[in-house]
Amino acid sequence: MGGDGTAARMPQLHLDELLDELQARIEAVRGTRDRVHSLLESVLSVGRTLDLTQALHQIVGAAATLVDAQYAALGVIGPDGETLSHFLTVGISEEEIAAIGSYPTGKGVLGELIHRPQPLRQSDLSAHPSSHGFPQNHPPMRSFVGVPIRVREEVFGNLYLCDKRGGLDFDAEDETVLSTLAVAAGVAIDNARLYDEAQRQHKWLRASAEITRSLLSGSPREQALTLIAERAKEIAGASLADVSVPSSEGRLTVEVALGEDAPARLGLVVPVQGTLSGAAFTEGSPVACADLADDARFDTGPRRFDGLGPAVAVPLGDASGSSRGVLLLARSAGGQAFTDQEIGPLLGFADQAALALELAVRRTDAEQLALLEDRDRIARDLHDLAIQRIFATGMTLQSAARMIQQEAPAERVVRAVDDLDETIRIIRSTIFGLRVREETGHSLRARVSEAVGQAHGTLGFAPRLIMEGLLDTDVPHGLAEDVVAVLGEALSNAARHARATRVEVSLRATGPEVVLEVNDNGVGIPDGGRRSGLVNLAARAEKAGGTFTVTAPHGGGTLLGWTAPLTGARPPRAER
Repeated sequence: MGGDGTAARMPQLHLDELLDELQARIEAVRGTRDRVHSLLESVLSVGRTLDLTQALHQIVGAAATLVDAQYAALGVIGPDGETLSHFLTVGISEEEIAAIGSYPTGKGVLGELIHRPQPLRQSDLSAHPSSHGFPQNHPPMRSFVGVPIRVREEVFGNLYLCDKRGGLDFDAEDETVLSTLAVAAGVAIDNARLYDEAQRQHKWLRASAEITRSLLSGSPREQALTLIAERAKEIAGASLADVSVPSSEGRLTVEVALGEDAPARLGLVVPVQGTLSGAAFTEGSPVACADLADDARFDTGPRRFDGLGPAVAVPLGDASGSSRGVLLLARSAGGQAFTDQEIGPLLGFADQAALALELAVRRTDAEQLALLEDRDRIARDLHDLAIQRIFATGMTLQSAARMIQQEAPAERVVRAVDDLDETIRIIRSTIFGLRVREETGHSLRARVSEAVGQAHGTLGFAPRLIMEGLLDTDVPHGLAEDVVAVLGEALSNAARHARATRVEVSLRATGPEVVLEVNDNGVGIPDGGRRSGLVNLAARAEKAGGTFTVTAPHGGGTLLGWTAPLTGARPPRAER
């Protein structure tokens, strides 16, 4: 009987074991089904995202969830292929990140996947030969699994997972799930990159069209250059944008400056040798660097790039292949380096902008030619018609004056003849002025305007300019040279010493002398200050037979006055 009872219990025990095993397998199948379902949901979620940054955050979050890891990270491999340029984390708070310090760059175990892009599992991180330990304030981590993320044939980055919850080790199934997610992540990253590139290309095309419309609608060249810098800075995500144009002596001058400390850069003379912009100008092709502030190749000039990192200089080339200028873009220190995918559209934008500038210059030249032809026609009409009629009227009045017996009417007629002589002189001076080509560089008006325009860069603002009289005809060449030299010295003094916010320049040749006044609202000239420049101005005035004065206006500041007689400037009176 006892033996029979034992025999009856044996099948029951085997059945219980079978049921337990079957239950375990059912649970495993259910767990596998749930994990596969979660994996599919993660793949679909990652694949729906077109924004690259958002896609990366979703990938690292999905990886942590799928393998039940406490800590997860995604490292993006930099352009050098040796270090990590970006590092996204899950499971570590912002306070912990701040306490740890800078993100890892790909040393130790993390670097293993960079140099050998194959899945890696480790029960204890500290036991790996490449382990260097953790930095101070870093949370302890033990178990580890990492898989590479490939975008087509390129290794984009790596997924790093640490500390499976429950104190378990990561197993082969975890590795398989992560590898599957990495494949989907590679497709999502590729799609996001393509979308981002298409969006960026669209922005460049829109900016090029905007600049072309602006230039062809008659906008000034300076306004167009500013628009080029603004759009490039905005689309490239740069913190600095400069446009430099060729100047005398084979150098570049910063004509447009945007970003921090822009007034200090505006008007700077940039050497061609030893500068990023100079290299792009000389080579006629884009030149990039990873750290503009500390690049040993480009160390010429003042330290005005501190706090800046990646930069690129792109020439603004015209149809003939020569450069009309250089566009310099720089990002903040620690920013992402400019890639070939970014520089390509940027170069196309620069070429399109340069072409629009060239068309605008050609249009301006055509307008200038039409203006000169119109001036020449007016000059001929004045000479052939107006002067001849006035001259004939004067001759008639002179003849009539001889027949007038009374003294008073005769004097009035003589004065009228003198007035006609003066009118003829003014018209002849006007005719000569109409025929002066300002582009030859001999026009006093043009030279004064250029000097005042150049002072914008050193002063930080545009001076106000007023010109009166026949400056290009009544002021002799030698005296014009003095005027330009005096003006340059006065503006230089205002920029270096006055600390002014307003400067007014007045040049008049309406009487027997030329009068130049430069008035600023600065701090004035202190007692005992250096006056070597003022002595030079006084010496020039004395040599020209004129005067030089320095006064303090009622509202503060300094007023420099410089005069010289127009001796020999007027043509002799015409003989009748």
